[in-house]
Amino acid sequence: MSNTRHAELGLSDEKVLDMYRTMLLARKLDERMWLLNRAGKIPFVISCQGQEAAQVGASFALDREIDYVAPYYRDMGVVLAFGMTAKELMLSGFAKAEDPNSGGRQMPGHFGQKKNRILSGSSPVTTQLPHAVGIALAAKMEKKDFVSFVTLGEGSSNQGDFHEGLNFAGVHNLPVITMVENNKYAISVPIEKQIASKTVADRAVSYGMPGVTIDGNDPLAVYEAVKEARERAVNGEGPSLIEAVSYRLTAHSSDDDDRTYRESEEVEEARKKDSIITFAAYLKEVGILTEEVEKEINKSITDIVNEATDYAENAPYAEAESALKYVYEE
Repeated sequence: MSNTRHAELGLSDEKVLDMYRTMLLARKLDERMWLLNRAGKIPFVISCQGQEAAQVGASFALDREIDYVAPYYRDMGVVLAFGMTAKELMLSGFAKAEDPNSGGRQMPGHFGQKKNRILSGSSPVTTQLPHAVGIALAAKMEKKDFVSFVTLGEGSSNQGDFHEGLNFAGVHNLPVITMVENNKYAISVPIEKQIASKTVADRAVSYGMPGVTIDGNDPLAVYEAVKEARERAVNGEGPSLIEAVSYRLTAHSSDDDDRTYRESEEVEEARKKDSIITFAAYLKEVGILTEEVEKEINKSITDIVNEATDYAENAPYAEAESALKYVYEE
């Protein structure tokens, strides 16, 4: 169907199905991790639920063979799209020796994998932004065509690193795309108590770059915005700020009780716009996600999640005597 929205964006039927598959895998892995946490098997979960469309839509617009990504802790959709496997993410959840992020040394959500050009993150929020700007500076200095892509929550956009990173990127005209995943809450603080400007994207003008606010529940809208930003970056036109507005469907983390600061009705209302449901509806409407295909996808994802869980649960922990490894020079 050549007049479909995705075809107009240059996306094949197979590509959009792959986007949906990646979004669904992120969701199902996340849901499994909550169950494991509540069963006392893994210590901590920080969730991507509600933000998969922005994460996957953006990743598919990048060149995943050469671009670098500096994800924030909710970005399971990004790291899956960039080549991290369900098994590797589960190993991280269980803090096992084979965890590729840190060998079981960091909390879940601290992604990092050299072979897939995923920059290692740390616990203080927004530190990844200046790092991504540094990668973009390297691209410019080495006259290479890769871009760097960095994500953060809207709460992070109020940190000093946000200003310093974007200011530097603007001044030096660097190929970096910053995507703020605005999920309306900085832990317990709602958006109206965080930001006085109408949008986060309004801030772009002061850094000398274009800023756009888009529907973060629509993976095709996010794809389009990031693709455009990438083209500008490789053409030497500098950085972009993208604000993808969605909603955090879970508590901030498995240690948070969100009933203390928001009404359950608000969450239920947001669930009606859940991208997993709305994107599936679009794919059904254009005849790509048939009943048969949907069954096949659901079965294969269930198998992947089960296999990843079993593998990670039974994998060995790091040896105690390896605690100082990667900390000091050996």
